[in-house]
Amino acid sequence: MNKPPTIPISDTRADVWLWAARFFKTRSLARHAIEGGRVDVNDAGCKPAKTLHVGDRLKISRGEERLEVELLVLSDKRGPASVAQTLYRETDASRVAREAAREQHRLVGANAPPKRPDKQARRELRRLKDQR
Repeated sequence: MNKPPTIPISDTRADVWLWAARFFKTRSLARHAIEGGRVDVNDAGCKPAKTLHVGDRLKISRGEERLEVELLVLSDKRGPASVAQTLYRETDASRVAREAAREQHRLVGANAPPKRPDKQARRELRRLKDQR
């Protein structure tokens, strides 16, 4: 059975594209991120219904992660992650900054004490308290 030919689309909504490119799990989450000011298009704020075009630059904040991507292909359908990654290209500066932040987070986390003692540490604490 042949698949129907896909017709290239000329424009799409920002929230739909962010969902299709798998930056957000649902359109609703994409809409909330846009309304919350965590997505900029071409260095300006945007609304969920903003029309995106090929070549637009998006700055996306998800938690502590900051991404800057260039829109390569428009899509209004969510597909596999391998296809979603072809819809955009992350800038080199964004990639370097993200890797540096990840490394910094890893180094800070390595030096932080565990939040709660595990079973072995609790037993050791009891032994120390009993020796007094």
